[in-house]
Amino acid sequence: MKPKYQVIIDDIKSKILSGDYKVGDQIPTEASLQEKYEVSRQTVRKAILELSNEGFLRSEKGSGTYVSNQYQAKSGGQSNTKTIGVITTYISDYIFPSIIRGIEGRLNEENYSLLLASTNNDVEQEKKALEMMLSFGVDGLIIEPTKSNLYNPNISYYLSFKEQEVPFIMINAYYEELSVPFLCLDDVQSSYLATKELISKGHTHIGLISKSDDLQGKYRMKGYIKALGEAKLGFRPEHVLTFDTETKPNLSASLKKFLEENIRLLTAIVCYNDEVGLEVANVCKQLNISIPEKLSIIGQDNSYIAKNANIALTTLTHPQEQMGRDAADWLIKKLQGKRDLPNETYYQPVLVEGETVKDLEIH
Repeated sequence: MKPKYQVIIDDIKSKILSGDYKVGDQIPTEASLQEKYEVSRQTVRKAILELSNEGFLRSEKGSGTYVSNQYQAKSGGQSNTKTIGVITTYISDYIFPSIIRGIEGRLNEENYSLLLASTNNDVEQEKKALEMMLSFGVDGLIIEPTKSNLYNPNISYYLSFKEQEVPFIMINAYYEELSVPFLCLDDVQSSYLATKELISKGHTHIGLISKSDDLQGKYRMKGYIKALGEAKLGFRPEHVLTFDTETKPNLSASLKKFLEENIRLLTAIVCYNDEVGLEVANVCKQLNISIPEKLSIIGQDNSYIAKNANIALTTLTHPQEQMGRDAADWLIKKLQGKRDLPNETYYQPVLVEGETVKDLEIH
């Protein structure tokens, strides 16, 4: 449990970094802070002293305590070497090592340093990461949004970056509430091509496993629905299984139930990504459902886990390392004063044939 003075420090610091308290604003009086946090005057003064030492506050005798801008001067912003902050949902899993490698490679070419943080797709961890970046005074920021299909309570931090004229770009997704530059795979097209591939092989009963709290899941479902509509195949909600960050640890059990209920009719499944595709393959093995003879599956993202799996998963490409390089290059050019940089970039996916799709047209 945090000491009471640390709770006050963290709360005031958050308000400053998010822009609730702006430079020059007077913070509440010691008496008000005592009442709000239910602490002694000594505890309040200890918190104010610590924040003053860090450059967040300054006290004027007989007047009050004000927000200072010295924390920005104390940060890494004064160094000749520019620092780019990178916030991703994960660091060591799935496609993220390749993305980070692309970012790092491009930044190294310009002698930029990198400050890395991850959120585990949790908004509270995203808040902490953003506060760290603001405190450090990064020169630019590359962000993969957290739970991008849901309302994000950290919007004020992004507005603080804008107010301070710190450029940032988003990758893989973006917050629809904000008008920001981004680099994304064309996720609608990815699922559209996956579904269309199955339809071209004679499949008419196609399921979908998708993620509901990320924008990629929303658009990948849209591509699936688009392909079904063009082929005049009905959309059946019982053939769709959704999960989110919190329910993902129980995905295996959900998949088992889903397959047991639908395997008599379904002949194929479009999966949210390769990780889900391989989980489907694993559950099928447990249930003695042969792939692709009984069930065809397609993943998405052409990740290293798909390339190294003991089954050659049919999948769709994702730019990964190139996306990382392009995001870093965009920021470098922005910091160099370049104008007319693209605000939206969509990468087009390409089907990668594997061994997990059966052609029902072959007799």
